[in-house]
Amino acid sequence: MLKRLREYFSAAEILIWSVSIILETASFVIFDRENYLFLIAALTGITYLILNAKGNPIGQVLVIVFSIIYGVISYSFSYYGEMATYLGMTLPMAVFALISWLRNPFNGNRAEVTVGSIGRAEVCFMTVLAGAVTVLFYFILRSFNTANLLPSTLSVTTSFIAVYLTFRRNPFYAIAYAANDIVLICLWTLASLTDTRYISVVVCFAVFLFNDIYSFFCWNRMKERQAASIQTLSP
Repeated sequence: MLKRLREYFSAAEILIWSVSIILETASFVIFDRENYLFLIAALTGITYLILNAKGNPIGQVLVIVFSIIYGVISYSFSYYGEMATYLGMTLPMAVFALISWLRNPFNGNRAEVTVGSIGRAEVCFMTVLAGAVTVLFYFILRSFNTANLLPSTLSVTTSFIAVYLTFRRNPFYAIAYAANDIVLICLWTLASLTDTRYISVVVCFAVFLFNDIYSFFCWNRMKERQAASIQTLSP
């Protein structure tokens, strides 16, 4: 099994995953040592990110697991926006994304999804839909007296765009998640000002940010490779 993993993941990917795991575990030991749910969520997230970078549907299964855990964590700090976003939007969209990825394997390879694209009309549709979702969630979150309302609402916007593009198998999903990571780093930095345990969560999303940027480049290389392969097979 270890041999198969070494053959499937590149040396760079193994290094990125290992360093990410070490950084997050170290930050947990230094700043927390109590809330193991944070650690489980972080390690799950790091693992699904490297799988998503490969276009592997198993990554979407782990997104579902992460969404549940992160929803519970967000509720504990009254970040109802994060809770509602991950349990009410990211989780169900991850289910749809999983179905989409399983239905669109590249050349029959279930471990790699076919990279998709969207046109200008769909980009406009997505933007309008994201705007509507943002406005709706703003009033919902305000009614719940959500902590740090504006960044929490912005997190909803970036998360919606990210999950939409993930469902559509578009490489820019990783850029949208990177934007979401930046918002979350700000949110949990504010939380860490009152409780230093949340510094480990800040580190978690900083690690996520690096992994999402890496995923974007991976998907662009994968898109080029798939296009070249299709051209080679064409008569």
